[in-house]
Amino acid sequence: MLERRLGLGQATAINMIDMVGIGPFITLPMIITMMNGQYFLYAWLAGALLSFVDAMVWSELGAAFPKAGGSYNFLKEAYGPNKAGGLMSFLFVWQTMIQAPLVIASAAIGFAAYFSYLVPLNEYTSKMVSGGVVILIVLMLYRKIETIGKISVFLWFGVIITILWIVAGGISHGNFFGPVTHMNDGLTVNYAFISAMGFASVKTVYSYLGYYNACHLGSEIKNPTRNIPRSMFLSIAGISVLYLAMNISVTSVVPWKEAKDSEFVISLFMERLMGSTAAVVVTCLILWVAFASLFSATLGYSRIPYAAAADGSFFKVFAKLHPTKQFPHISLLFLGGLGFLFSLLFRLSDVISAILAMRILIQFIGQSIGLILLHRKHGKAFFPWKMPLFPVPAILAIILWVGILLSTGWQMILAGLGVISLGTIVYFVKAKRNSEWPFQN
Repeated sequence: MLERRLGLGQATAINMIDMVGIGPFITLPMIITMMNGQYFLYAWLAGALLSFVDAMVWSELGAAFPKAGGSYNFLKEAYGPNKAGGLMSFLFVWQTMIQAPLVIASAAIGFAAYFSYLVPLNEYTSKMVSGGVVILIVLMLYRKIETIGKISVFLWFGVIITILWIVAGGISHGNFFGPVTHMNDGLTVNYAFISAMGFASVKTVYSYLGYYNACHLGSEIKNPTRNIPRSMFLSIAGISVLYLAMNISVTSVVPWKEAKDSEFVISLFMERLMGSTAAVVVTCLILWVAFASLFSATLGYSRIPYAAAADGSFFKVFAKLHPTKQFPHISLLFLGGLGFLFSLLFRLSDVISAILAMRILIQFIGQSIGLILLHRKHGKAFFPWKMPLFPVPAILAIILWVGILLSTGWQMILAGLGVISLGTIVYFVKAKRNSEWPFQN
């Protein structure tokens, strides 16, 4: 049985290091290119808004059902264990078995891409680096949860130091608020701007993902009804401020027209400020951040197949715990192994869109609708943490997620629907083999 050993500080650290991976460093030039102007900061604000609104949904559900697996439990309870909840929770775990390794692969691919600033890599050596990082992460996670919590806090310090150094560098340069004062220059709110915001927000939302990681570790969080919501809002508030400050800082030194074409914009920023040695150091710190995020994400995802299998709703092999260290080692090894394979096969830009398209329908939109259904069934008093102005934030989250889904492109949407369709077939085949009709009264 999993034990509650993680406090508020450790839960917040796990969320934050999951959020700040390689994403904000590699997507910064992408977002500037999509917005084609200094108003790219609006895309980061949009990502923060969606994260904050969606965290209200996660907070109500996470405090009410503080169990391992997060959304698996939320969807099952919301739609009914003997009704559609069985299918929805199975589909969440099913898509997690593909989507989680994609997340792992994206961090590893991004790590290798930024590593090439230090050591030139060709196609094959880049794959060796990304695959090696995944293997190292799995080895580090092969231990007890209290040790994992301590490692997470240690990695979190590296994340904070990196971003604060970048922000401090921009402040010392003397033009820190330049990008803010000019962020509306030439701005026209029309269809082109809204469309660009949609595409850019796909990248910023990707950089915020992870604020809910504590929900996946619900069975291991102390005082979960208070600490799970607090850890999410603390994470989002802290990371939003750091992201905005970092973007402002970088473009106050490297003009946006130049930054959008730089593959290593943070390294260029530090080289311009303090020279080549500082650029190497900050590159190493960015690699630290990417590694920390991969560590946190893999930790959280490894609990999802375990939770479903332990509940009897997924393949039994994933319910096994390590005999002495008491963590779901089969789940960890499977996701790590598939993440290793994906890191060798895919490109980063494709992985980012696929991650979002695959998750939005079942997980984000599904559990927002599910929360509204739970309120109708149990009433407001059922929830230990109560959403302000319910159901407005839940409805707003649904609308915003639909916008992000459409911005991923029809190819990715169809791929996500394909995964859902295949998972539905597997679910009913499994139910028939076990002589269990999934929609009982």
